[in-house]
Amino acid sequence: MPDDTTASNHGGPPLHVAVIMDGNGRWAKARGLPRSVGHREGVEALKRTIRGAPDAGVGCLTVFGFSTENWSRPEDEVSDLMGLVRTYVASDLAKLAREGVRLKILGRREGLPTDIARIVDKAEADTAHNDRFQLQVAFNYGGRADIVDAAEAYAKRLAAGDAVPPLTEEVFGAGLSTAGSPPVDLIVRTSGEMRLSNFLLWEAAYAELVFQDILWPDYGPDALKQAVDAFRARDRRFGGRSAPMQAVG
Repeated sequence: MPDDTTASNHGGPPLHVAVIMDGNGRWAKARGLPRSVGHREGVEALKRTIRGAPDAGVGCLTVFGFSTENWSRPEDEVSDLMGLVRTYVASDLAKLAREGVRLKILGRREGLPTDIARIVDKAEADTAHNDRFQLQVAFNYGGRADIVDAAEAYAKRLAAGDAVPPLTEEVFGAGLSTAGSPPVDLIVRTSGEMRLSNFLLWEAAYAELVFQDILWPDYGPDALKQAVDAFRARDRRFGGRSAPMQAVG
């Protein structure tokens, strides 16, 4: 993990990119189609983006699939989203495993439909040995909820005598869903919205942010490359000072 006083970047690509896949509903509405069609096209956009990520130098991709707040959406939309998970894993899990992709699901397992919980457990187990590329899907996930869960886990360990104070950032971070993954370098949000929406709040501390005015179903390798290029042009300081400017003239 980078020292928060050290300047860094060197023009390299971000190792870990996180994406808020926004705009499925608006994409469908603009075409007079049901929201379910937008979500299905969003899955195709995800597939394209996963294929293009390694070529952009990305080693870990985290996407926001379903938030803890999404349960409040209309019942038929939630049912359709769950159906997409079933279909995507059934059709693509073997391919992901063959291509060396390790799949990790972030978020709470409690409250998921029983078959969905089994599906995500199987997906993780079947790809656990892979190391070419890591795909993390935040599902039934919320940044605040993840922080609360990590705090509760530490409190239980402390009460059981399995942890010793003081609590450090490293110890706390090890209790988050993202434990074991590289630090998040870049967070991208599509559709033109400019907010994090409770996504990776702890991990976003020193991540670069890029907001792209493109609806998620239209996303793919070219749009990802644009975000990566924007990242590479930045000077990452992690709370430290930038290099002194040279005098002109």
